[in-house]
Amino acid sequence: MYAQVRTAFKIEAANLTSTSKYTTLTPHKGSITSRIVRIRAAASRKAIKAAAFQTSSKRDILPAGPQVIEGTANDPAPVPTPSPTHGSYHWTFERLMAISLVPLTIAPFAAGSLNPIVDAALAGAIVLHSHVGFQSVIIDYIPAKRLPRTRALFWWGLRAATLMVAIGFYEFETNDVGLTEAIKRVWTA
Repeated sequence: MYAQVRTAFKIEAANLTSTSKYTTLTPHKGSITSRIVRIRAAASRKAIKAAAFQTSSKRDILPAGPQVIEGTANDPAPVPTPSPTHGSYHWTFERLMAISLVPLTIAPFAAGSLNPIVDAALAGAIVLHSHVGFQSVIIDYIPAKRLPRTRALFWWGLRAATLMVAIGFYEFETNDVGLTEAIKRVWTA
């Protein structure tokens, strides 16, 4: 097939017509070469549109990072100062918080009693667990070195959201039926 197309293209190339300044190829309307030329032109138009979309500066989601390489390939990676509160203690606290949610979630429904202390402990554990989880997301996805203002904005947003949720749970626990009773009512509705 490739040899036939090449031969047809050579034959069509022999039919060049010269104008005053330019030389153009005039393939016959129904020939294989004219179809190939149209397909290639359509493909190049699509590629140009795709390239224009992908390289457009108007559609940047995040600003470009620094285009400078700091150090050399032989330099060691910077090691943060060791701190037990941001290391193993933090990891242990996250795991204990996640594990504590299991009995706190099951206990009020399995025992059949509505204890406000267990209900408050469940609400507090949900608030802390959510705060620590979103904190990890901010640490992982918003680099402090590249986006310091954005990271600070998200930190304060997380603190405000955590405070609002805690106040909402407190109001719901003290002035309404409570978290576990609300879940029971929704479950049996």
